[in-house]
Amino acid sequence: MIDTNILLRIAQKTHPMNEVAVQSVKVLFERGDALFITSQNLIEFWVVATRPIEVNGLGLSVARALEELEEIKNTFTLLLDTENIFLIWEDLIARYQVSGKPAHDTRLVAAMIAHGLTDLLTFNTDDFKRLLEINAIAPNHLYT
Repeated sequence: MIDTNILLRIAQKTHPMNEVAVQSVKVLFERGDALFITSQNLIEFWVVATRPIEVNGLGLSVARALEELEEIKNTFTLLLDTENIFLIWEDLIARYQVSGKPAHDTRLVAAMIAHGLTDLLTFNTDDFKRLLEINAIAPNHLYT
């Protein structure tokens, strides 16, 4: 699974972490891995992509953001939401006592579990440490 922060860094050609994001995805594709995203990734990407630069967004127009979404959907395999994702998410937030913003990351993990995935490529490995069901992998560990 690909975390939204990877998608955002790939879209930001001038960002210092762009090259690491691009190269890590390239390595995974070259070794034959299937790379997945969910609707949640696309929604999170949209929020940041269309938010003004002054408030930590990319400042993209709706038209440009739609182009980016299409590119993402053409590059990665989109996993559909299922009813089971909510039930798994509910179990995880209760078991790990999740509150606030980490609930979004927990939903991504729930989608991974529902679809039988264990590895997540993310710049924010610390955000996923307490969720023992998955392996959070930093992009720079793939090719350096």
